[in-house]
Amino acid sequence: MFDLIVRGGTLPDGTQADIAISGDRIAAVAPGITAEAAEVIDATGDLVAPPFVDPHFHMDATLSYGLPRVNASGTLLEGIALWGELRQIATVDEMVARALTYCDWAASMGLLAIRSHVDTTPDHLNTVTAMLEVQKQVKPYIDLQLVAFPQDGLYRSATGRENLIRALDMGVEVVGGIPHFERTMADGAASLSDLCRIAADRGLMVDIHCDETDDPLSRHIEMLAFEAQRLGLQGRVAGSHLTSMHSMDNYYVSKLLPLIAEAGISAIPNPLINIVLQGRHDTFPKRRGMTRVKEMQAMGIPVGWGQDCVLDPWYSLGTADMLDVAFMGLHVAQMTHPDEMARCFTMVTETNAAIIGLQDYGLHKGAMASLVVLDAATPTEALRLRPARLAVIAKGKVIARSARGDAALSLPGRPGSVRRRAPRG
Repeated sequence: MFDLIVRGGTLPDGTQADIAISGDRIAAVAPGITAEAAEVIDATGDLVAPPFVDPHFHMDATLSYGLPRVNASGTLLEGIALWGELRQIATVDEMVARALTYCDWAASMGLLAIRSHVDTTPDHLNTVTAMLEVQKQVKPYIDLQLVAFPQDGLYRSATGRENLIRALDMGVEVVGGIPHFERTMADGAASLSDLCRIAADRGLMVDIHCDETDDPLSRHIEMLAFEAQRLGLQGRVAGSHLTSMHSMDNYYVSKLLPLIAEAGISAIPNPLINIVLQGRHDTFPKRRGMTRVKEMQAMGIPVGWGQDCVLDPWYSLGTADMLDVAFMGLHVAQMTHPDEMARCFTMVTETNAAIIGLQDYGLHKGAMASLVVLDAATPTEALRLRPARLAVIAKGKVIARSARGDAALSLPGRPGSVRRRAPRG
Protein backbone atom coordinates (compact mmCIF):
# COMPACT_ATOMS: atom_id res chain seq x y z
CA MET A 1 0.00 0.00 0.00
CA PHE A 2 1.32 3.43 -1.00
CA ASP A 3 0.98 6.67 0.93
CA LEU A 4 -0.30 8.58 -2.10
CA ILE A 5 -1.20 7.93 -5.72
CA VAL A 6 -1.71 10.65 -8.33
CA ARG A 7 -3.92 8.92 -10.90
CA GLY A 8 -4.36 9.49 -14.60
CA GLY A 9 -2.22 12.57 -15.02
CA THR A 10 -0.59 13.68 -18.26
CA LEU A 11 3.17 14.05 -17.95
CA PRO A 12 5.02 16.88 -19.77
CA ASP A 13 6.04 14.48 -22.56
CA GLY A 14 2.39 13.70 -23.26
CA THR A 15 2.27 10.22 -21.73
CA GLN A 16 -0.40 9.32 -19.18
CA ALA A 17 0.61 7.61 -15.98
CA ASP A 18 -0.15 7.09 -12.32
CA ILE A 19 2.48 8.19 -9.82
CA ALA A 20 2.77 6.22 -6.58
CA ILE A 21 4.51 7.74 -3.57
CA SER A 22 5.94 6.10 -0.46
CA GLY A 23 7.39 8.38 2.16
CA ASP A 24 9.29 11.17 0.43
CA ARG A 25 10.09 9.18 -2.73
CA ILE A 26 8.33 8.26 -5.96
CA ALA A 27 7.85 4.49 -5.78
CA ALA A 28 6.41 3.88 -9.24
CA VAL A 29 5.40 5.69 -12.43
CA ALA A 30 3.19 3.58 -14.70
CA PRO A 31 -0.26 3.53 -16.25
CA GLY A 32 -2.98 1.75 -14.32
CA ILE A 33 -1.32 1.17 -10.94
CA THR A 34 -3.82 -1.07 -9.13
CA ALA A 35 -2.42 -0.89 -5.61
CA GLU A 36 -4.25 1.03 -2.93
CA ALA A 37 -3.07 4.20 -1.23
CA ALA A 38 -3.91 6.18 1.87
CA GLU A 39 -4.78 9.10 -0.40
CA VAL A 40 -5.60 9.29 -4.10
CA ILE A 41 -5.56 12.46 -6.22
CA ASP A 42 -7.51 12.23 -9.46
CA ALA A 43 -5.46 14.04 -12.11
CA THR A 44 -7.30 12.71 -15.15
CA GLY A 45 -6.89 15.23 -17.97
CA ASP A 46 -4.53 17.38 -15.90
CA LEU A 47 -0.86 18.12 -16.39
CA VAL A 48 1.40 16.58 -13.76
CA ALA A 49 4.87 18.11 -13.75
CA PRO A 50 7.96 18.13 -11.59
CA PRO A 51 8.06 21.23 -9.39
CA PHE A 52 9.05 24.61 -10.74
CA VAL A 53 12.59 25.77 -10.06
CA ASP A 54 13.85 29.37 -9.86
CA PRO A 55 17.62 29.61 -10.44
CA HIS A 56 17.91 33.35 -9.72
CA PHE A 57 16.22 35.32 -6.94
CA HIS A 58 16.93 37.92 -4.23
CA MET A 59 15.05 36.73 -1.17
CA ASP A 60 16.69 39.11 1.29
CA ALA A 61 15.02 42.02 -0.52
CA THR A 62 11.71 40.45 -1.51
CA LEU A 63 8.38 42.04 -0.53
CA SER A 64 10.13 45.29 0.47
CA TYR A 65 8.64 47.41 -2.31
CA GLY A 66 8.38 51.07 -1.27
CA LEU A 67 11.01 50.79 1.47
CA PRO A 68 12.59 53.21 2.11
CA ARG A 69 10.78 54.69 -0.92
CA VAL A 70 9.77 53.77 -4.45
CA ASN A 71 12.34 53.51 -7.24
CA ALA A 72 11.32 56.68 -9.12
CA SER A 73 13.57 56.23 -12.16
CA GLY A 74 12.97 52.50 -12.49
CA THR A 75 16.67 51.94 -13.11
CA LEU A 76 18.94 49.19 -11.87
CA LEU A 77 21.29 51.68 -10.24
CA GLU A 78 18.57 53.45 -8.23
CA GLY A 79 17.34 50.05 -7.09
CA ILE A 80 20.83 49.18 -5.87
CA ALA A 81 21.04 52.50 -4.04
CA LEU A 82 17.65 51.97 -2.36
CA TRP A 83 18.60 48.47 -1.29
CA GLY A 84 21.87 49.84 0.08
CA GLU A 85 19.83 52.02 2.43
CA LEU A 86 17.33 49.32 3.36
CA ARG A 87 19.88 46.63 4.24
CA GLN A 88 21.34 48.94 6.90
CA ILE A 89 18.03 49.26 8.77
CA ALA A 90 16.20 46.00 8.01
CA THR A 91 16.33 43.60 10.95
CA VAL A 92 16.94 39.87 10.76
CA ASP A 93 13.38 39.22 11.93
CA GLU A 94 11.92 41.49 9.23
CA MET A 95 13.89 39.79 6.46
CA VAL A 96 12.96 36.34 7.75
CA ALA A 97 9.27 37.26 7.91
CA ARG A 98 9.21 38.67 4.38
CA ALA A 99 11.10 35.69 2.97
CA LEU A 100 8.85 33.16 4.69
CA THR A 101 5.78 34.91 3.30
CA TYR A 102 7.33 34.71 -0.16
CA CYS A 103 8.13 31.03 0.32
CA ASP A 104 4.46 30.41 1.14
CA TRP A 105 3.53 32.12 -2.13
CA ALA A 106 6.12 30.03 -3.96
CA ALA A 107 4.92 26.75 -2.46
CA SER A 108 1.32 27.51 -3.44
CA MET A 109 2.54 27.95 -7.03
CA GLY A 110 4.49 24.70 -7.11
CA LEU A 111 7.83 26.51 -6.90
CA LEU A 112 9.78 24.16 -4.64
CA ALA A 113 13.43 24.94 -5.39
CA ILE A 114 14.98 28.42 -5.36
CA ARG A 115 18.53 29.73 -5.74
CA SER A 116 18.71 33.07 -3.95
CA HIS A 117 21.56 35.56 -4.01
CA VAL A 118 22.27 37.00 -0.56
CA ASP A 119 23.98 40.39 -0.25
CA THR A 120 27.27 40.00 1.61
CA THR A 121 28.23 43.69 1.44
CA PRO A 122 27.23 44.89 4.94
CA ASP A 123 29.69 44.01 7.68
CA HIS A 124 26.84 42.95 9.99
CA LEU A 125 25.87 40.18 7.53
CA ASN A 126 22.30 40.24 8.88
CA THR A 127 21.23 39.33 5.37
CA VAL A 128 23.16 36.06 5.57
CA THR A 129 21.98 35.29 9.10
CA ALA A 130 18.37 35.84 8.02
CA MET A 131 18.53 33.75 4.87
CA LEU A 132 20.27 30.85 6.61
CA GLU A 133 17.40 30.84 9.11
CA VAL A 134 14.85 30.87 6.27
CA GLN A 135 16.70 28.01 4.57
CA LYS A 136 16.39 25.95 7.74
CA GLN A 137 12.70 26.72 8.25
CA VAL A 138 11.58 25.95 4.69
CA LYS A 139 13.70 22.81 4.26
CA PRO A 140 10.69 20.46 4.70
CA TYR A 141 9.06 21.85 1.56
CA ILE A 142 11.45 24.11 -0.41
CA ASP A 143 15.06 23.50 -1.40
CA LEU A 144 16.64 26.93 -0.89
CA GLN A 145 20.17 27.35 -2.23
CA LEU A 146 22.09 30.47 -1.22
CA VAL A 147 24.67 32.46 -3.20
CA ALA A 148 27.21 34.75 -1.52
CA PHE A 149 26.65 37.93 -3.52
CA PRO A 150 28.85 41.03 -3.02
CA GLN A 151 26.22 43.48 -4.32
CA ASP A 152 28.56 46.48 -4.18
CA GLY A 153 31.46 44.60 -5.76
CA LEU A 154 34.13 42.25 -4.46
CA TYR A 155 36.77 45.02 -4.59
CA ARG A 156 34.67 48.19 -4.81
CA SER A 157 33.50 47.64 -1.25
CA ALA A 158 36.35 47.85 1.28
CA THR A 159 35.36 44.61 3.04
CA GLY A 160 33.69 42.96 0.05
CA ARG A 161 36.06 40.03 -0.27
CA GLU A 162 36.37 39.46 3.47
CA ASN A 163 32.59 39.40 3.93
CA LEU A 164 32.06 37.01 1.04
CA ILE A 165 34.51 34.57 2.66
CA ARG A 166 32.72 34.99 6.00
CA ALA A 167 29.39 34.17 4.35
CA LEU A 168 30.81 31.01 2.78
CA ASP A 169 32.22 30.01 6.17
CA MET A 170 28.74 30.51 7.66
CA GLY A 171 27.30 27.95 5.25
CA VAL A 172 26.37 29.76 2.04
CA GLU A 173 26.88 27.23 -0.79
CA VAL A 174 27.53 29.17 -4.02
CA VAL A 175 30.06 31.88 -4.97
CA GLY A 176 28.57 34.99 -6.58
CA GLY A 177 29.91 38.22 -8.01
CA ILE A 178 29.16 41.34 -10.05
CA PRO A 179 32.21 42.21 -12.18
CA HIS A 180 30.55 44.96 -14.23
CA PHE A 181 29.92 46.92 -11.00
CA GLU A 182 33.59 47.05 -10.03
CA ARG A 183 35.36 50.38 -10.52
CA THR A 184 37.16 49.35 -13.72
CA MET A 185 36.94 46.64 -16.34
CA ALA A 186 40.31 45.39 -15.07
CA ASP A 187 38.98 45.09 -11.53
CA GLY A 188 35.97 43.23 -12.89
CA ALA A 189 38.19 40.72 -14.66
CA ALA A 190 40.38 40.33 -11.58
CA SER A 191 37.33 39.73 -9.40
CA LEU A 192 36.25 36.86 -11.67
CA SER A 193 39.66 35.22 -11.40
CA ASP A 194 39.53 35.58 -7.62
CA LEU A 195 35.95 34.32 -7.25
CA CYS A 196 36.46 31.31 -9.50
CA ARG A 197 39.62 30.38 -7.60
CA ILE A 198 37.72 30.60 -4.29
CA ALA A 199 35.04 28.30 -5.72
CA ALA A 200 37.58 25.85 -7.13
CA ASP A 201 39.47 25.65 -3.84
CA ARG A 202 36.26 25.03 -1.89
CA GLY A 203 34.58 22.73 -4.42
CA LEU A 204 31.65 25.12 -4.86
CA MET A 205 29.45 26.26 -7.73
CA VAL A 206 29.65 29.77 -9.20
CA ASP A 207 26.81 32.10 -10.23
CA ILE A 208 27.83 35.55 -11.45
CA HIS A 209 25.69 38.61 -12.14
CA CYS A 210 27.47 39.05 -15.45
CA ASP A 211 27.23 42.01 -17.82
CA GLU A 212 23.84 43.19 -16.53
CA THR A 213 24.16 46.38 -18.56
CA ASP A 214 23.34 47.89 -21.94
CA ASP A 215 27.04 48.46 -22.62
CA PRO A 216 28.17 46.17 -25.48
CA LEU A 217 31.77 46.53 -24.28
CA SER A 218 30.94 44.83 -20.99
CA ARG A 219 32.38 41.43 -21.88
CA HIS A 220 33.08 39.77 -18.56
CA ILE A 221 31.35 36.61 -19.76
CA GLU A 222 34.43 36.00 -21.89
CA MET A 223 36.63 36.09 -18.77
CA LEU A 224 34.18 33.90 -16.86
CA ALA A 225 34.37 31.31 -19.64
CA PHE A 226 38.18 31.46 -19.57
CA GLU A 227 38.37 30.96 -15.81
CA ALA A 228 35.78 28.17 -15.79
CA GLN A 229 37.81 26.25 -18.33
CA ARG A 230 41.19 27.04 -16.78
CA LEU A 231 40.11 25.87 -13.31
CA GLY A 232 38.08 22.85 -14.41
CA LEU A 233 34.76 24.32 -13.30
CA GLN A 234 32.79 23.09 -16.33
CA GLY A 235 29.18 22.41 -15.43
CA ARG A 236 29.45 24.33 -12.14
CA VAL A 237 29.26 27.93 -13.43
CA ALA A 238 26.30 30.10 -14.38
CA GLY A 239 26.26 33.55 -15.96
CA SER A 240 23.14 35.42 -14.88
CA HIS A 241 21.50 38.18 -16.91
CA LEU A 242 24.10 38.58 -19.71
CA THR A 243 22.08 41.53 -21.02
CA SER A 244 24.99 43.28 -22.71
CA MET A 245 24.86 40.53 -25.31
CA HIS A 246 21.74 42.15 -26.77
CA SER A 247 23.96 45.03 -27.90
CA MET A 248 27.11 43.17 -28.91
CA ASP A 249 28.42 43.00 -32.44
CA ASN A 250 27.27 39.82 -34.16
CA TYR A 251 30.80 38.86 -35.21
CA TYR A 252 32.01 39.03 -31.62
CA VAL A 253 29.05 36.94 -30.44
CA SER A 254 29.90 34.33 -33.08
CA LYS A 255 33.25 33.96 -31.30
CA LEU A 256 31.81 34.24 -27.79
CA LEU A 257 29.11 31.57 -27.88
CA PRO A 258 31.47 28.67 -28.65
CA LEU A 259 33.68 29.80 -25.74
CA ILE A 260 30.70 29.70 -23.38
CA ALA A 261 29.72 26.27 -24.66
CA GLU A 262 33.26 24.88 -24.32
CA ALA A 263 33.48 26.19 -20.75
CA GLY A 264 30.26 24.39 -19.77
CA ILE A 265 28.63 27.61 -18.54
CA SER A 266 24.86 27.90 -18.07
CA ALA A 267 22.94 31.12 -18.75
CA ILE A 268 20.15 32.54 -16.61
CA PRO A 269 18.21 35.41 -18.21
CA ASN A 270 15.51 37.01 -16.08
CA PRO A 271 12.94 38.27 -18.58
CA LEU A 272 10.51 40.11 -16.29
CA ILE A 273 13.28 42.17 -14.75
CA ASN A 274 15.68 42.46 -17.69
CA ILE A 275 13.10 44.06 -19.96
CA VAL A 276 12.04 46.49 -17.21
CA LEU A 277 15.49 47.63 -16.02
CA GLN A 278 17.46 47.64 -19.28
CA GLY A 279 17.08 50.17 -22.07
CA ARG A 280 16.14 52.94 -19.63
CA HIS A 281 18.64 55.31 -21.26
CA ASP A 282 17.38 54.56 -24.79
CA THR A 283 14.96 56.76 -26.66
CA PHE A 284 13.98 54.70 -29.71
CA PRO A 285 14.55 52.01 -30.68
CA LYS A 286 14.54 50.65 -27.12
CA ARG A 287 16.53 47.51 -26.50
CA ARG A 288 14.73 44.51 -25.02
CA GLY A 289 17.28 43.75 -22.34
CA MET A 290 17.21 40.09 -23.32
CA THR A 291 20.29 38.00 -23.98
CA ARG A 292 20.53 35.72 -27.02
CA VAL A 293 18.50 32.81 -25.69
CA LYS A 294 17.80 30.83 -28.85
CA GLU A 295 21.29 31.33 -30.21
CA MET A 296 22.80 29.95 -27.00
CA GLN A 297 20.43 27.01 -26.96
CA ALA A 298 21.38 26.22 -30.56
CA MET A 299 24.99 25.96 -29.33
CA GLY A 300 23.99 23.49 -26.61
CA ILE A 301 24.36 26.04 -23.79
CA PRO A 302 21.85 25.36 -20.98
CA VAL A 303 19.54 28.37 -20.59
CA GLY A 304 16.97 28.68 -17.82
CA TRP A 305 14.49 31.44 -17.01
CA GLY A 306 14.87 33.17 -13.61
CA GLN A 307 12.42 35.26 -11.55
CA ASP A 308 15.01 37.64 -10.00
CA CYS A 309 12.70 39.98 -8.08
CA VAL A 310 9.21 40.24 -6.59
CA LEU A 311 7.97 43.47 -5.00
CA ASP A 312 11.36 44.93 -4.16
CA PRO A 313 13.47 48.01 -5.05
CA TRP A 314 13.92 46.76 -8.61
CA TYR A 315 10.49 45.36 -9.50
CA SER A 316 7.04 46.52 -8.43
CA LEU A 317 5.12 43.37 -9.41
CA GLY A 318 5.41 39.59 -9.20
CA THR A 319 3.60 36.57 -7.79
CA ALA A 320 6.23 33.80 -7.41
CA ASP A 321 4.75 32.08 -10.46
CA MET A 322 7.46 30.69 -12.74
CA LEU A 323 4.87 30.31 -15.50
CA ASP A 324 4.61 34.12 -15.57
CA VAL A 325 8.38 34.22 -16.03
CA ALA A 326 8.33 31.66 -18.86
CA PHE A 327 5.33 33.38 -20.48
CA MET A 328 7.19 36.69 -20.64
CA GLY A 329 10.36 34.93 -21.72
CA LEU A 330 8.79 33.24 -24.71
CA HIS A 331 7.43 36.59 -25.87
CA VAL A 332 10.57 38.68 -25.54
CA ALA A 333 12.79 35.90 -26.93
CA GLN A 334 10.23 35.27 -29.72
CA MET A 335 9.95 31.58 -28.90
CA THR A 336 6.48 31.00 -30.28
CA HIS A 337 6.98 27.79 -32.28
CA PRO A 338 5.27 24.86 -30.50
CA ASP A 339 8.63 23.21 -29.85
CA GLU A 340 10.04 26.46 -28.45
CA MET A 341 7.05 27.02 -26.18
CA ALA A 342 7.38 23.49 -24.81
CA ARG A 343 11.05 24.22 -24.25
CA CYS A 344 10.13 27.31 -22.21
CA PHE A 345 8.20 25.06 -19.82
CA THR A 346 11.21 22.76 -19.56
CA MET A 347 13.41 25.79 -18.84
CA VAL A 348 11.53 26.50 -15.57
CA THR A 349 11.52 22.86 -14.54
CA GLU A 350 14.17 20.37 -15.70
CA THR A 351 16.70 22.85 -17.12
CA ASN A 352 16.69 25.04 -14.03
CA ALA A 353 16.98 21.99 -11.79
CA ALA A 354 20.09 20.91 -13.69
CA ILE A 355 21.60 24.42 -13.61
CA ILE A 356 21.45 24.62 -9.81
CA GLY A 357 22.50 20.97 -9.39
CA LEU A 358 19.26 19.85 -7.76
CA GLN A 359 19.50 16.20 -6.75
CA ASP A 360 16.84 13.48 -7.18
CA TYR A 361 14.62 15.72 -9.31
CA GLY A 362 11.99 14.53 -11.77
CA LEU A 363 9.10 12.16 -12.29
CA HIS A 364 10.77 8.76 -12.10
CA LYS A 365 11.11 5.94 -9.61
CA GLY A 366 13.43 6.90 -6.78
CA ALA A 367 13.14 10.65 -7.34
CA MET A 368 12.09 13.00 -4.56
CA ALA A 369 8.28 12.95 -4.40
CA SER A 370 7.79 16.62 -5.27
CA LEU A 371 5.40 17.51 -8.07
CA VAL A 372 2.57 19.79 -9.10
CA VAL A 373 -0.85 19.07 -10.66
CA LEU A 374 -1.98 21.88 -12.97
CA ASP A 375 -5.41 22.70 -14.37
CA ALA A 376 -4.11 22.40 -17.93
CA ALA A 377 -3.70 19.61 -20.43
CA THR A 378 -0.22 20.34 -21.83
CA PRO A 379 2.86 22.44 -21.01
CA THR A 380 1.97 24.92 -23.75
CA GLU A 381 -1.54 25.28 -22.38
CA ALA A 382 -0.08 25.83 -18.91
CA LEU A 383 2.04 28.68 -20.31
CA ARG A 384 -0.96 30.21 -22.04
CA LEU A 385 -3.30 30.04 -19.05
CA ARG A 386 -0.98 30.11 -16.02
CA PRO A 387 -3.64 27.89 -14.44
CA ALA A 388 -4.55 26.88 -10.92
CA ARG A 389 -2.18 24.51 -9.13
CA LEU A 390 -4.74 21.87 -8.17
CA ALA A 391 -2.29 20.13 -5.86
CA VAL A 392 1.30 20.72 -4.82
CA ILE A 393 3.22 17.82 -3.32
CA ALA A 394 6.52 18.50 -1.59
CA LYS A 395 8.70 15.61 -0.42
CA GLY A 396 5.74 13.26 -0.26
CA LYS A 397 3.26 15.59 1.46
CA VAL A 398 0.39 17.56 -0.07
CA ILE A 399 1.16 21.13 0.99
CA ALA A 400 -1.25 23.15 -1.15
CA ARG A 401 -4.51 22.71 -3.02
CA SER A 402 -6.45 25.05 -5.28
CA ALA A 403 -9.90 24.96 -6.84
CA ARG A 404 -10.18 24.29 -10.55
CA GLY A 405 -10.31 27.50 -12.58
CA ASP A 406 -13.12 28.75 -14.79
CA ALA A 407 -12.88 26.62 -17.94
CA ALA A 408 -15.11 28.75 -20.16
CA LEU A 409 -14.92 32.32 -21.42
CA SER A 410 -17.88 34.29 -22.76
CA LEU A 411 -17.10 36.48 -25.75
CA PRO A 412 -19.13 39.62 -26.59
CA GLY A 413 -21.47 39.18 -29.54
CA ARG A 414 -21.30 35.40 -29.53
CA PRO A 415 -23.86 33.02 -28.12
CA GLY A 416 -22.66 30.57 -25.48
CA SER A 417 -19.04 30.41 -24.45
CA VAL A 418 -15.64 29.41 -25.75
CA ARG A 419 -13.52 27.03 -23.70
CA ARG A 420 -10.26 28.42 -22.45
CA ARG A 421 -8.79 24.94 -22.29
CA ALA A 422 -9.52 21.50 -23.67
CA PRO A 423 -12.09 19.51 -21.68
CA ARG A 424 -10.84 16.95 -19.18
CA GLY A 425 -10.68 13.32 -20.12
